[in-house]
Amino acid sequence: MFELLSFGPGGWGGQLLSGAAMTVAVSLSSFALGILFGSAGAAAKLSHSLILNGVAEVYTTVVRGVPELLVIYLLFFGGGGMAMALAGVFGYEGYIELNAFTIGVLAVGLISGAYSTEVIRGAVQAVPMGQIEAARACGMSRWLILRRILVPQTLRYALPGLGNVWQLTLKDTALISVTALAEIMRVAHVAAGSTRQPFLFYTTAAALYLVLTTVSTAAFERAERYASRGVRRA
Repeated sequence: MFELLSFGPGGWGGQLLSGAAMTVAVSLSSFALGILFGSAGAAAKLSHSLILNGVAEVYTTVVRGVPELLVIYLLFFGGGGMAMALAGVFGYEGYIELNAFTIGVLAVGLISGAYSTEVIRGAVQAVPMGQIEAARACGMSRWLILRRILVPQTLRYALPGLGNVWQLTLKDTALISVTALAEIMRVAHVAAGSTRQPFLFYTTAAALYLVLTTVSTAAFERAERYASRGVRRA
């Protein structure tokens, strides 16, 4: 067992750690992309535009209503065609092929963004309107209100929900192993097939995910305490 998990010539330790690094890279990229999608979706849902509100509603309903693996398959088999069609609008006629990393980040980012939309929307609505009205009465501009009142408090209210979204994003990266991207599950699957020791490598993969989620939980709890400093607790 120790020889198979070692970092020597016959061990899989290096590949597993490389897969863990790839999982973290995909998770961070997807989570950041999801925050962008979520912020745009929340702004659309909170706007007075029926069109923007409808587009955001369709986005969150469809993405949250279908299996995550189906979203990945749709982008894996149709992502290149969609990119070429979009590029054709701007006059580019060349061939576009999306690599596994890009497809994984886009797919998991879309899923993360659908959940982040509702988290951010709820956080914005949790900010007391009296503070916004008081800021307007003091003559603060929209940008100043956004920077000093809305964004800091929205972040504080959204952190617990975004922590849950991060955990989902981290675990959803296991699904992109179908694209042959060498993340934790893909490496564990290949190692299990090569050595005929599936229990060993899938247990190791579970341990790696538990380490990542435990560290992430501690980081978000610390961030929540920092964001809530100076806030009176009931």
